[in-house]
Amino acid sequence: MPNETKRERLRELGALNARPEAVRAPWFRESTFFDPLDLVQVKYEMLRHVQEDGVNKADAAALFGLSRPTYYQAEAAFERDGIAGLLPRTRGPKSAHKLTDEVMQLIEQNQHAGAPLQARSLAELLHSTLGISVHPRSIERAIARKKKR
Repeated sequence: MPNETKRERLRELGALNARPEAVRAPWFRESTFFDPLDLVQVKYEMLRHVQEDGVNKADAAALFGLSRPTYYQAEAAFERDGIAGLLPRTRGPKSAHKLTDEVMQLIEQNQHAGAPLQARSLAELLHSTLGISVHPRSIERAIARKKKR
């Protein structure tokens, strides 16, 4: 795989090491097999270096251009999920989790047909009646999704 193609693919997957120049492990500099751009490989080798070579965790983290907290996070993820634990995970909610069917019904009941969308007032209504805090833009997106269907 050409290096630029690999770089783009790593970026898409969220596995591109933002600081490959900080990786000082000699085998990453002397071998074409090890790639300092591949963050999963860098983390795995950092963990392996501690486990197999008995190196201090802080020294290993520094050698691989990572922080001690990153070492401990990688160690916990690897113990929990194996190498798959080193893959990046998407952060944050995966959907409009506050905008349940019940909430959307309330929005639809208080949205006047033909009138411009008043997302800010709908957000205030949700807060006062249901006690949930929803950003007006989230309401706008939810209504747009509903219209697409």
